[in-house]
Order: sequence, then structure tokens, then C-alpha cells
Amino acid sequence: MKFATKAIHAGQEPDSATGAIMTPIYQTSTYVQAAPGKHLGFEYSRTHNPTRKALENNIAALENGKYGLCFGSGMAAEDAVIKLLEPGDEVISTNDLYGGTYRMFTKIFAKYGIKFHFTPMSDVENVKKLINAHTRLIWVETPTNPMLNIIDIEAIVSLAKKNNIRVAVDNTFASPYLQLPLNLGADIAVHSVTKYLGGHSDVVMGALVCNDGSLAEQLYFIQNSCGGVPSPHDCFLVLRGIKTLHVRMERHCDNAKKVAEYLVSHPAVGKVNYPGLKEHPNHAVAKKQMKDFGGMVSFTLKENKIEKAVKVLSKFKIFSLAESLGGVESLCGHPATMTHASIPKEEREKTGVVDSLIRLSVGIEDADDLTDDLKQALNQ
Repeated sequence: MKFATKAIHAGQEPDSATGAIMTPIYQTSTYVQAAPGKHLGFEYSRTHNPTRKALENNIAALENGKYGLCFGSGMAAEDAVIKLLEPGDEVISTNDLYGGTYRMFTKIFAKYGIKFHFTPMSDVENVKKLINAHTRLIWVETPTNPMLNIIDIEAIVSLAKKNNIRVAVDNTFASPYLQLPLNLGADIAVHSVTKYLGGHSDVVMGALVCNDGSLAEQLYFIQNSCGGVPSPHDCFLVLRGIKTLHVRMERHCDNAKKVAEYLVSHPAVGKVNYPGLKEHPNHAVAKKQMKDFGGMVSFTLKENKIEKAVKVLSKFKIFSLAESLGGVESLCGHPATMTHASIPKEEREKTGVVDSLIRLSVGIEDADDLTDDLKQALNQ
């Protein structure tokens, strides 16, 4: 079954009671049992819910995985992965990653004795140097947020397997339509479902997908024990959103290419970060492991001043200044004061998150309207 068909049908059957084509919202907390332990596969909705199960199966199919788990947010999904570790374990992470992930690693889990290393992963040698007997996990984010760096998943996996280390890949920016980490050997694919999978800026959710049964059992145990699960209604909304994922991603990619090309030509713009540009340092790797280059673009202004970035951001008429990404509408953001504000200035600037950096989530509006909006905002 090909992707577009899976997006619409995988994990979903007509309702057995009514024949409803859409998976019902099973808005229930508990389920009647014929006798203790004798039930229809559902006991309590923190543990299992039919609407959530349909979504988990659907997302697993999209990632070419066997086991899917949904959580109340992307951070709750990441939290479950780190809870696989024990005090004394070490994690190697890319140094350019979502600020909320950095905050969770350094402010929550570090105090429980888990050590985190942050390094530029575009060069695999940087990762190799940090591996030791305590390394248990390599955390990959590609494309990265917000610098759109590309990490070679197969190269990282090859290194990890030699050292019996798990690899988790945050696949949020790419979505499973553009990139399949499990196919490239990763152990866990991670998603903020809030973004492209949901696609309509109306749900907060996270997901994990894996192929290993033992690993899945551990993650299901954490999911049930800690209880960070999404509501049935939110699962219904994401099931609906995913049905158009392939169509939306194609338009996101087409529009982002046009936006990136326009930005490259504008005299007020400094550096443009977009893996679809041939001058991107890892363009070849992106071309190898991705179907297309995504809908995210970031850029700096030639005048690296925060007030210049704020002025541009305040002049947009179609791009809306807001957190998040991946919805049908175009958004703009200022990572230094918004998504990455939790990262110390000196650390974020090492990765390129300078004061004038602007991040764009390019939506599916008319591309000419988007470039016209950029033009009027930058020209002011």
C-alpha cells in the first residue's frame, strides 16, 4: 500500500456497530467487562482507547513501523524516550535542536544523573568522539530547528550499531511523507503531531513509532504508567488531518522553495537556511534521505540587530507571528526570543541562532502572495 492510500485508510476500518466510515470519537473513560478480565480489548482509556488506537496504528503505518504510541504533546513523547534511561547513562544530541527539548534534557533529566552532550551532528566524527561505555542514546533532529541543518541518519545509525546504542530521530520537520527514519535504521521515530501530522493548528499531541517489540513494550508501560495520553477527540482530529498529509506536504515544499529562492535574492537578507538550496552544506544528504526538502525556512538579516528582526516580523500581513509550525497557514517566529529562548545566548549563537534570525513555517497559500508579503515586510 502506497503512502497516500495508507494516510487515508491505514489503521481504520468502518465502525463495526454502525458502518460509519470515520473512526468514532470514543469519549469514554472505562469499558464494561463480562467478567473480571473478560473484555473486548479495552479496560480503561488511559491504557487503551479505540480512537487513539486507530491513530497509533495509522501513524505507525506511515512510518513503516509496527508499533505506534500517541502522547498528550511532543514533549510528553520525548519524555517517555528519556525515561528508558537510568542514572549514569549518557545521551549524545545535536546541538541545534528545539529549545523545549534542550530545556527538558538540561533542566529536568540532567538532575537525575543522565548526562547530555550537544554537538554538531552534520559531521559524524563529532559524534564518534563523544561515544563511551555509558552512551545509551543518540538523539537526532533532522532537519534541525531552526537552522535546517541536515544529519545523515544512516551514518549515525551505522556508528550507533557498532556500539550497541539506540538512535531516536525527531522527524517532525520532515514528516513521514518526506523521510522515514526507521527505514534508515533508527530505533525510534519521534513526532510533534501538533505540527504537520495534525496540520491545522488545532491539536497538541506527540507520537513515537518503533519496530522492536521489546522496546515498544517498555514504551507502552511508560505511556500507561505516567499517563501522558491525548484525548479521543484530539485523536479524531489528527486522523482527519493525516488524510491530506501527502497533498499538504507537496504544497508546503513547493511554496518553501519559492520563498527560499526569493529570500536569497533580497538585498536585506543575509544567510538563507533551506536544505533544498544547492549551496546548503548537506544538500546532497538531504536529497539522499528525503523525498523533498520540507516547508521550513529560516534566514538572517544583513543587519544582525534584534530590533531589525522585530520590525520585519511586525510588518507581515499573511505570515502570522506565532509559535509552532506545520499548519496550513504560514507562520513566522523569532527563535531567539520565542522557541529557543530557554537556550543560553552564548549557546544558541554558536549554532547560528542569532538575534536577527527569523524562522518561517511556509503554509499552503498562494506562493506569489507569500513572496509579496516578504517583499513588503523586508522593504520597510
